[in-house]
Amino acid sequence: MFTGLIDDVGTIERVLDTPAGRELKIACRYDDLAPGESIAINGACLTVRECGPGWFTVAAIVTTLDRTTVSDWHVARSVNLERSLRASDRLGGHIVQGHVDGVGRVRGTSRREDAWLIDIEVPEDIAELLVPHGAIAIDGVSLTVNEILGRDVLQVSIIEYTLSHTTLGGLKAGDRVQIEGDVIGKYVRRLVAPYIGSAVS
Repeated sequence: MFTGLIDDVGTIERVLDTPAGRELKIACRYDDLAPGESIAINGACLTVRECGPGWFTVAAIVTTLDRTTVSDWHVARSVNLERSLRASDRLGGHIVQGHVDGVGRVRGTSRREDAWLIDIEVPEDIAELLVPHGAIAIDGVSLTVNEILGRDVLQVSIIEYTLSHTTLGGLKAGDRVQIEGDVIGKYVRRLVAPYIGSAVS
């Protein structure tokens, strides 16, 4: 489990297609990772395969490639990193599982005084989970839904600290981003689904 508070911004140093999946070698600030540890990369929970001071490798299998943007990643790309939550840690963001629900697309960005606004088109099943000022994870970053601009378009408002410590400041129109909806919303939707049709009729 994660919180959506980014620990580090890493850099992809190598991308290889291997029998274990698409393997990525990532440079980072960590010097105490262990093989088998979970780490969120742009919000996708992956398993550390090999590691050393300042680097680690992971491999994304085909089902991960199907529902994320990992297949787009290339050498020199920057990625948001977060190590898994310890029981003693503060839950400063929101509950993030590292299970990417789908891929959204940036419609546009703009500045409003001291805020950086990002408008993102999201898949329908994620749009159903949106509530104003609710939680959303974009490329692994815990954010608040600033506004719902349309049935499938949300807006987030980014503070200066987040711009400086994540990759979100580099997003532009057309970019694809990994999205994880609020886990509480997922369970509520599942629980009420059998009753929605009968209530309407």
